[in-house]
Amino acid sequence: MLFNNNRLTEKLKEALKAVLPIMIIVLALCFTIAPVPASILLLFILGAVLLIIGMMFFTLGAELAMSPIGEKIGTQIARSGKLKIVLLICFILGFIITISEPDLQVLAEQVPSIPNHVLVLAVAFGVGIFLMVAMLRMLFSIPLSRMLIVFYIIIFLLAFFIPGDLLAVAFDSGGVTTGPMTVPFIMALGVGFSAIRSDSHAEEDSFGLVALCSIGPILAVLLLSMVFRPEDTSYAADTLPQLEDSVALWKYFAHGFPEYIKEIAVSLFPIVLFFTLFQAFSLKLSRKNLLKIIVGIVYTYIGLVLFLTGVNMGFMPAGNYLGQIIAALPYRILIIPIGMIIGYFIVKAEPAVYVLMEQVEDITSGAISGSSMGISLSIGVSISVGLAMVRVLTGISILWFLIPGYALALLLTFFVPKIFTAIAFDSGGVASGPMTATFLLPFAMGACQAVGGNIVTDAFGVVAMVAMTPLITIQCMGVVYRQKSRTQAEKEAAPLSYLDSLGDNDIIEL
Repeated sequence: MLFNNNRLTEKLKEALKAVLPIMIIVLALCFTIAPVPASILLLFILGAVLLIIGMMFFTLGAELAMSPIGEKIGTQIARSGKLKIVLLICFILGFIITISEPDLQVLAEQVPSIPNHVLVLAVAFGVGIFLMVAMLRMLFSIPLSRMLIVFYIIIFLLAFFIPGDLLAVAFDSGGVTTGPMTVPFIMALGVGFSAIRSDSHAEEDSFGLVALCSIGPILAVLLLSMVFRPEDTSYAADTLPQLEDSVALWKYFAHGFPEYIKEIAVSLFPIVLFFTLFQAFSLKLSRKNLLKIIVGIVYTYIGLVLFLTGVNMGFMPAGNYLGQIIAALPYRILIIPIGMIIGYFIVKAEPAVYVLMEQVEDITSGAISGSSMGISLSIGVSISVGLAMVRVLTGISILWFLIPGYALALLLTFFVPKIFTAIAFDSGGVASGPMTATFLLPFAMGACQAVGGNIVTDAFGVVAMVAMTPLITIQCMGVVYRQKSRTQAEKEAAPLSYLDSLGDNDIIEL
């Protein structure tokens, strides 16, 4: 049955729970301190409706199709036993999925000093290479923390030789490539790849692919920046739409729908093609399972078209205009706490966040709850948006935040269970999805425009900040988890220690 009413209703409730808080916050701002034109407000409301419906279909589609496809392909290529073939397939998968990631296309259009196709190809190459690296890590059980420390040291050494105008863009590229298309597939690929292992580290090694795949784009753009020296890094802000009536509103969205219908079709095609080839030559799934996956692909397609149309055409103008209005107030410092509140709730509307939380609960059998992860992510994103607004108001270099932030995150890897490190670094990529790129980034750009700052150096980097702070908050959750586990173990061992201390003639009173 194409439409499972019970499952759709469940996903609709989840979508409403995720989106309504941010809607209420934005509407409260619009009717109080940040008045917006009626056209911008209508765009936001209609965009929110599309976002809710899109999230409903996407989350169910990812559950029915994207995750199973990734797991089955991951298991199948791991069983081949031929390292060269495994690595080649991983590189091709990483490369073609990244090229079709919608968020990357948006970022490429906003970087004036590097040609669009060069930037996209370089970032895709970086993801392909690091997906291979991630698979090698799983095959040889290399500790993730060691690899992260080595690669981030290389990144920050390179950062000192890069023009400041492109530094924030480089770190943003690591966040935008791990979007709603790549995250469910890559994470499921790791689960499938680790499924054939029976050792004690297989569970924790199933995470970490997104973390490593986020490093490739950063290195790629840093290296590109050394070749393409920027001559003109000025950024021309987009003109906000001015709609006179409801007919103009409809035409505005009607113009955008065909674009995203085509864009998502192109994005889904590589995954569908790979699955079709594996099904024909290797998987041989039953008709029932195959039909379930096809239905899931249809749900995913519908969901992403609606979601991206809503956020790009409805949320982006609203975010930009709100940023301009609030930053232009006499008490512009208010943009920091307002940004933090928005950041706390907006991460709940990221579609890939639900995929991660469900996978974490499933892999850990509920030992790490999705709700505690959600709170940690919200706190992390809230802090990151607050810091991003500080950068917008002051123009402080992003390195003053990223270097100590990543240093703390890497230091924590020595004090938390390994699985928390892998989940934390995956969470950074997952949190910096389309909601960040289409609301928080325009929000920062609008604020930067209002205060007269440099948009490329001061507003860009919000995606990088959002990708950084969850690394710290999730691992702090791991520190608490480890401490509670030790305390519980001590309590359970206490009665046995007491009994061992008794002599043969001692009497125990009950």
